[in-house]
Amino acid sequence: MSRMPRVTRVIPVDPRQPDPAALRDAADALVAGRLVVLPTETVYGLGAHALDETAVAAIFAAKGRPFTDPLIVHLASANELAGVAVDVPAAAQAFAARFWPGPLTLILPKHARVPDRVTASRPTVAVRVPAHPVAAAVLRLAGVPVAAPSANRFSRPSPTTAAHVLADLDGDVDLVIDAGATDIGVESTIVDCTVSPPVVRRAGGVSLEALREIVPAIVAADATVDATTAQIAPGQLLRHYAPQARMTVYDGDASALIARVVREVRGLVAAGARVGVLAPDEMLTALAPALAGGASHGRVSVASLGPGAAPEAAARVLFARLRELDATGVDVIVAAGPARDGLGAAVWDRLRRAAEGRIVPA
Repeated sequence: MSRMPRVTRVIPVDPRQPDPAALRDAADALVAGRLVVLPTETVYGLGAHALDETAVAAIFAAKGRPFTDPLIVHLASANELAGVAVDVPAAAQAFAARFWPGPLTLILPKHARVPDRVTASRPTVAVRVPAHPVAAAVLRLAGVPVAAPSANRFSRPSPTTAAHVLADLDGDVDLVIDAGATDIGVESTIVDCTVSPPVVRRAGGVSLEALREIVPAIVAADATVDATTAQIAPGQLLRHYAPQARMTVYDGDASALIARVVREVRGLVAAGARVGVLAPDEMLTALAPALAGGASHGRVSVASLGPGAAPEAAARVLFARLRELDATGVDVIVAAGPARDGLGAAVWDRLRRAAEGRIVPA
């Protein structure tokens, strides 16, 4: 039986001075078991009362998300951690003291009160305290932990604006709080604190370099699993954050990379394809003369990731650019990424998964 469509209500707010009535509406809706989309500093999240199994199940239904993919539980402050996790190790306490509120998720032994549906039936729970003033205020008012994956269709690019949310989920959620574009643009870093040394399970808004200032022995994993396997953390599937167009990422020395991309784009255009090119500014400038013919015939669309040496700029716009290229009707996206340091690690992780692992050396 198909689900009855909801009437999705959108409430615009000023992120610096949000309307108290809008915040109360969102908090009351969460407590009542409804689906509420909240802005965070990373991406927009699809929230539901984390201890209400029916509400949690509605998240999976709205997104089309497999139950093997666990959710992140959001708290108003670290003081609420004991309500969803137990036996919190010293490393996790140190990370929380340094990075909460902020774009860091910690995997911890779960409290028995957390439903198995939240954690893919695993004995661990992923937890974070968001820094966005709207999300933080709603969580304080609601007084309950909130499970909130990204507010998009499963495997699609994550939403960094309310418009992205509505493009995917209009009619499937009850309320969207629109506070403008998010600041960071990629999801939180996920650190598994149930093992020693801790392991980064997903690169994100807190860099590995910053984490090593707290726990120098921390390591980074680069795992992929299939959708039938219960995942220890979100973001482990090989195909994730993906545009509708087939995407390939090219990597290598700048001059070789430019030559390779020119050949690929010209070949695709000659074969009748409409091509999107996603790359840092410097590469797009170098490519412009060679691709001018295809662009002039409407066969090549370009999208910028910002300066190549500024991966934080690429992180902020990556998902929006993927959606913009899809909107032009391209068949194929040819992509190259920014520097890999800092947030560059998260950008490259998203590019690889958006391309379903298709990274080709120049």
